[in-house]
Amino acid sequence: MRLSVLAAILALFLPFGAVAAEGDAAAGAKVYNKCKACHQVGEKAKNRIGPLLNGIVGRKAANVKGFKYSKALQKKSSEGLVWDAAALDQFLLKPRKFVPKTRMSFGGLKKPEQRADVIAYLMQFNKDGSKN
Repeated sequence: MRLSVLAAILALFLPFGAVAAEGDAAAGAKVYNKCKACHQVGEKAKNRIGPLLNGIVGRKAANVKGFKYSKALQKKSSEGLVWDAAALDQFLLKPRKFVPKTRMSFGGLKKPEQRADVIAYLMQFNKDGSKN
């Protein structure tokens, strides 16, 4: 009985933790091409129209020095938003639904596997832009 209850509880949380674990970083690099007009990653990454994304997974939202975030994203950050795999998945699905009034004009990635792949790709980059 105890094991079945524990399994049921774990099943509730698996979709959130499994998002990036199931992603393919190599496929994510290709999907990321949709992002790179505004965002950069890697050792020489800089802020552009959007902030650099090095070390984004696990980072508090609106926290890249030198980038001016929208008031909407600053508010979400003050409410405790951290870019974990689940939050990134929801944001990448429909950015303006997840953060109303964000300046990000990207329409989103409708396919769950593409979102998981991009998250897996981003997870490779440390805060300094080096790869894990």
